[in-house]
Amino acid sequence: MENNHSEFELHHTGEWLELRCRDEAIHVDFVGGAVGHRRQFGGGRGQPIARAVGLSGGKSPTVLDATAGLGRDAFVLASLGSTVTLIERSPIVVRLVEDALKRAAGEPDVSMIVSRMTLVEADAIDYMSTLDEAAKPDVIYLDPMYPPRKKSAQIKKEMRLLQMLLEDKEDAAELLTRALECAHQRVVVKRPGYAECLGGVEPTMAIKSKKHRFDVYVIKALS
Repeated sequence: MENNHSEFELHHTGEWLELRCRDEAIHVDFVGGAVGHRRQFGGGRGQPIARAVGLSGGKSPTVLDATAGLGRDAFVLASLGSTVTLIERSPIVVRLVEDALKRAAGEPDVSMIVSRMTLVEADAIDYMSTLDEAAKPDVIYLDPMYPPRKKSAQIKKEMRLLQMLLEDKEDAAELLTRALECAHQRVVVKRPGYAECLGGVEPTMAIKSKKHRFDVYVIKALS
């Protein structure tokens, strides 16, 4: 297994693929649960992530989610009309998201949404450097691993397992630099409210939600 974490195991339950570690397990679901609730009641294009990406009026910018993780924010953006490319460097996480996309493709309520999502297993910095002008997205979305809080708090099970699995090998500052070179219109960085701007680079504006902040780096106006 990745990073020599022998305690991790991918297991198919008969319904979905899940990642197991000791007595905990996670899987990805784009149909029901929290994602399904958010799809129906999340606030549509008025929610902070949508405003940050520029989903206003009839605009549906193409998005490259360079740190896709479990794909939930990418799914939200696709549900609101954007075509989204998800980049994830962990083969294990890719398998989880791949399984969820396949299951969702057979569900009438979300099949059209996941048809707008393309999953790519790659290092995001390397991937962005290969794109020619025509392939570059309107918006690049970054959600790097959060810095630790000064106050100790129990983080969600899913995030804890992902942190154990992935370790912190992301060069977040370089991610931002490459993203700013690659995006046609803007880069959006999801940050916890307590965190400094990524790489110390001040954004053009910030859009706040209850738990997060979306730092927006405008390159040119959305067309």
